[in-house]
Amino acid sequence: MREDVRGELSLSEFAQSVNLSVWRLCHIFKSDVGMPPMRYLRLLRMERAKDLLESSFLSVKEIGYRVGLNDESHFVRDFKSTYGLSPACYRTQFRANSRAESHNGHSHNGGSGNGDAHNSAGDSHQPGQLGQQLMRIAKQSILPTIHLFVCVMSTM
Repeated sequence: MREDVRGELSLSEFAQSVNLSVWRLCHIFKSDVGMPPMRYLRLLRMERAKDLLESSFLSVKEIGYRVGLNDESHFVRDFKSTYGLSPACYRTQFRANSRAESHNGHSHNGGSGNGDAHNSAGDSHQPGQLGQQLMRIAKQSILPTIHLFVCVMSTM
């Protein structure tokens, strides 16, 4: 599912691939993951779409297509119900926040006379800033426990 969020998932094929009935697969999946397989796939698609909105200049329609939702209005509706904003508004807000953080970080580094006196102290703040950035991303994530684990492990 994670490798190809664009693919159409057939529950019967999925169940057959792990040698279970559809009912048993759904039951086990929900007990392990906390949601049915189709909802999980939808969330994976929305996470991938969010990543593409943040990291690319692809159109909303192209992003919808890349995550397996060929109907743009369906994609926009799903994205908005997941994140509270349309994809275009999310991208605009994300970029505005990124520019503000970049600007604040740049003026902070440039304005510090003491940071130049000992370079190693300036470098030691980088992991802290990275950790804070990762935590912010994890808090906005659909699957916060998974992303929190990734964030914690990446800062070690």
